[in-house]
Amino acid sequence: MDKPASFIATFTTFLTILLFTQCHARNKDHSSLVLGLTHSRASLPIPTASRGSTSKPLQMLDMLEPLTEVRDGYLISLNLGTPPQVIQVYMDTGSDLTWVPCGNLTFDCMDCDDYRSYKAMTTFSPFQSSSASRDLCTSPFCIDVHSSDNSYDPCTVAGCSLSTLLRGSCPRPCPSFSYTYGAGGIVIGSLTRDNLRVHGSSPNVTRDIPSFVFGCVGVTYKEPIGIAGFGKGLLSLPSQLGLLQKGFSHCFLAFKFANNPNISSPLVIGDLAISSKDYLQFTPMLRSPMYPNYYYIGLESIKVGNKSAIEVPSCFSKFDSEGNGGLLIDSGTTYTHLPEPFYSQLISELQSMITLPRSIEHETRTGFDLCYKVPCLSNKTALDNLLPSMSINFLNNVTLTLPKENYFYAMGAPINSTVVKCFLFQSMDDGDYGPAGVFGSFQQQNVEVVYDLEKERIGFQQMDCAFSAASQGLRGK
Repeated sequence: MDKPASFIATFTTFLTILLFTQCHARNKDHSSLVLGLTHSRASLPIPTASRGSTSKPLQMLDMLEPLTEVRDGYLISLNLGTPPQVIQVYMDTGSDLTWVPCGNLTFDCMDCDDYRSYKAMTTFSPFQSSSASRDLCTSPFCIDVHSSDNSYDPCTVAGCSLSTLLRGSCPRPCPSFSYTYGAGGIVIGSLTRDNLRVHGSSPNVTRDIPSFVFGCVGVTYKEPIGIAGFGKGLLSLPSQLGLLQKGFSHCFLAFKFANNPNISSPLVIGDLAISSKDYLQFTPMLRSPMYPNYYYIGLESIKVGNKSAIEVPSCFSKFDSEGNGGLLIDSGTTYTHLPEPFYSQLISELQSMITLPRSIEHETRTGFDLCYKVPCLSNKTALDNLLPSMSINFLNNVTLTLPKENYFYAMGAPINSTVVKCFLFQSMDDGDYGPAGVFGSFQQQNVEVVYDLEKERIGFQQMDCAFSAASQGLRGK
């Protein structure tokens, strides 16, 4: 079947840009910022505070935004530009770049049929912001986003004259970039600077971040929604806020709150995120020589029910000579991924302990390896006993007992007093390359997770995140 001319034109443009901009891969002061997750060269002007609010300088303490939960992640609302345009993007600890879809009519996501409902999500228009400008080719952010493109300086690619290259004073904008994600998604756009407004923990208090650098993206492949990168690189949101020496924390709402506009989960950045956290168990961060900007921890074993813990391969707690190994903690990956043969060993352990009938139909349809028909019992204790408990043991004797709905989740409404629940871990696809495993966001629900970057450690504690959100007055946005 012939493709329409508009598709061919877009695809041709997409391929042309890829030929000239190689992919940038991610395989995957006392200030605090609290962002809400509901279950994005010249100094630019700072917008006037909106009526009824108070604009604070950069030393303002404790800031709060809501995150929105959707089917496969958590969205943070970015208030970009003058006047502010509100753009919702994924919060992603497994990447650095923050980018937003740009252009009301021109933004195009290729191979995004599974995300048709997201088409109506807001795009950013730099032409409607009086403070927007292109980043320059001499900017360290431009150099960073192009660091894996090739050996050429971005200003050389931009066509700067020899004299300006020698002086480092070329006024040309940063060339278009392409950025590739571990699951195969690609985004193409240009680096843009604009005002970013965030909200304080006190009502009606805002803070303006001038010259915030982000990608203004016009074409993507399998990436329908923007991303806020929370890695440790120069381009990441915490880095640009000057808070990488502090830390951040989040408490993801349970999946049952997905698309609920009335509640959001807290994301805290700065001193407030890491202070008075003695009640948490902390495991040390591991430093990956291959991906130093991402967050790795060591996994020792997984315990199912009352059986002995299943020891994991040593690659989960150390890196080989090429930098492969470790457990990547990644809010941008939905489900936890484990390598073979350890994954199959865990599946076998579960099968030996569960006597419920399997639902092969759901396993075939969903791609999950274990789905069971679970009776709807009014006795919660009896219901809990039908599926075994699961605890994850990290380095430094840290044990996290997962809520059962974090690994066995109902695939739909009950039928004839029976509901089908599937095991929501998956097998790694990449073999021995990259991280040994990935700890995904679904398994982090109703768990307070603290990234203490100052002490290079990550803490865990089971928590009712809906209660925590309500106690902080967080509502959906």
